[in-house]
Amino acid sequence: MLTRSLSSRYELQNKTVLITGGSRGLGLVMAREFGRRGARLAICARDSGELGRAAADLRANGCSVLTFACDVTDQGEVERMIAAVREQLGSVDVLVNNAGVISVGPLETMTEEDYRESINTHFWAPLYAMRAVLPEMRRRRSGRIVNISSIGGTVSVPHLNSYCAGKFALAGLSEGVRCEVLKDNINVTTVYPGLMRTGSPRNAFFKGKHRAEYAWFSISDSLPGLSVSAERAARAIVSACERGRARLIFPVSAKLASAAFHLIPNAADFLSLVEKLLPGVGGIGTERAAGKDSCSFASPSLVTMLNERAALRNNEVA
Repeated sequence: MLTRSLSSRYELQNKTVLITGGSRGLGLVMAREFGRRGARLAICARDSGELGRAAADLRANGCSVLTFACDVTDQGEVERMIAAVREQLGSVDVLVNNAGVISVGPLETMTEEDYRESINTHFWAPLYAMRAVLPEMRRRRSGRIVNISSIGGTVSVPHLNSYCAGKFALAGLSEGVRCEVLKDNINVTTVYPGLMRTGSPRNAFFKGKHRAEYAWFSISDSLPGLSVSAERAARAIVSACERGRARLIFPVSAKLASAAFHLIPNAADFLSLVEKLLPGVGGIGTERAAGKDSCSFASPSLVTMLNERAALRNNEVA
């Protein structure tokens, strides 16, 4: 059974795929890719306006999609949403836990609420969704779950402490659940993306010297070679889901970083040198501003052009 589970390719045609945080960014691009492979789509997010634009985009691309306004950190809302998906599309065959939140800034600017929000979004929300779909998957002895962690869930990155804490928690949860449900022919894939050109920095939050924080974050997220396009990322993730892979780390820069930090003693100390180059404490302190409200001469600019284009393509801009 184990060999068959690991080797068989999962057919997505006419399967019901639910993607949390599916209204923009990577979630929307994954929805397009699942739709191309014949899946019936359900996407959820908190913003009904974003959901409407995402649905129009997906239908224009020939995809069948239903949208659900849902706060995935609320267990009751998650259970009601999954019950509605079941009623309208049938049982969830593939669950993609993609919803996320990013707060960027020095450790001194991070509050308990930043950590609480990250843990609620990256740990509790996926747990609520998995607990809601697993009983039916077990009865059918079939299903796929994809949990989008981050390279920040295997290597903790300066100025992303609350984010990394949540993504580390999701990584441990996801890999542990896989161990326990593989016997039921359910594959759980944990994804550790590095930098991706999704357009998401506009909707991340920045603290302290927020304009400088936004500049380094959005520039890093835009550089070819260091970052990967959202479309390429989505193809890799959906293919990993079909194959039932346990782990997916990309691009090459993320693979190298993960390997180095797990194999080389004190490799993490290198990041203390990187931290010295990042903006210091000051600015708006523990308050936070969205990326779209943190522009400067450095960003947006020609250097961030690829991410600006991605933001327009992927519904990060109204």
